[in-house]
Amino acid sequence: MLGAILSGDFPRSRVLTVVLLAIFVGLAITPFAIPGAAAINTAAKICYFIVLVVSYDLLLGYTGIVSFAHAMFFGIGGYGVGLSLYALGPTWPVILLGLAIGLVVAIVLALLIGLLSLRVKAIFFAMITLAVASAFAILATQFNEFTGGEDGRSFRVPEMLRPGYRLFDGEVFGTAITGRLLTYYLVFVSAVLLFLVALRIVNSPFGRVLQAIRENPMRAEALGYRVVYYRTMANCLAAAMAVCAGAMSALWLRYTGPDTTLSFAIMLDILLMVVIGGMGTMYGAVVGATLFIVAQNYLQRLMGIAAAATEGIPILPKLLHPDRWLLFLGVLFVLSVYFFPTGIIGKLRGSNKA
Repeated sequence: MLGAILSGDFPRSRVLTVVLLAIFVGLAITPFAIPGAAAINTAAKICYFIVLVVSYDLLLGYTGIVSFAHAMFFGIGGYGVGLSLYALGPTWPVILLGLAIGLVVAIVLALLIGLLSLRVKAIFFAMITLAVASAFAILATQFNEFTGGEDGRSFRVPEMLRPGYRLFDGEVFGTAITGRLLTYYLVFVSAVLLFLVALRIVNSPFGRVLQAIRENPMRAEALGYRVVYYRTMANCLAAAMAVCAGAMSALWLRYTGPDTTLSFAIMLDILLMVVIGGMGTMYGAVVGATLFIVAQNYLQRLMGIAAAATEGIPILPKLLHPDRWLLFLGVLFVLSVYFFPTGIIGKLRGSNKA
């Protein structure tokens, strides 16, 4: 039963199994176990970023395609749902309509990009995707009347997903079942289902062909596989999953804008998460996204505590000032790449074999 759910792709490491179970259980019980908005916001962000990183790993890790347009597809999902709710009203059919529009636009763009540029060398494809993503971000900020420009759009969601909504008067484990909680579990369940879909894709015959193309595209072509077709389909599938992640983000934030969905910084974050977790492993996306976002949200706070604790020591308080958290995040990334060149998952699976 479990093998069917995981498509036969088990963690293959006791430590990794424990880590993944801890992440799953932690995300599942966060609203009840840790009070406050910060914890649930972090957990929700981890959920939709797992989907986003999984979708990018399908390109980079399993197909060997370097794309800089992935944040664009994330933004298309956010804008599709957000602008639909803003223009047509907060109803469930409008959410589905916005998601459908986002999927169609993203798949068409991914198809065009793939057919027009996946025949060229990898570096040229990367540059083309960067140009397309930059152009899309400029368009999103220039069409002020439609997209809200640089300010983006805030919108209302269906009543059941609003913070003031109560499913019933009582509490469960001391926590009221509000619309915010229902939104969180909508995001959480969607993330789990999309992860299992991605796991099914990479462990299917289609996924095996993608890995063969990654290893040696000329040999795959000689065996009769149409490399451009498979790469383009992988690009379309990854784009569709990124759209779903963007829609989840929009529903959670009740806002969509260029800084939260189209920023190039998001693209860099996705790349870092894939590398930290381990390329070509869906489980790596889970671990990488969780570690990165937890560090991103709590490292600054921990540094503030450390700076206060070392106040009497020369230099250290200034070095540990919370404003320097990005420096330490960069150091942590460099150390992770140095000590885990195949990512955390590669290291854990390697040590298990040993």
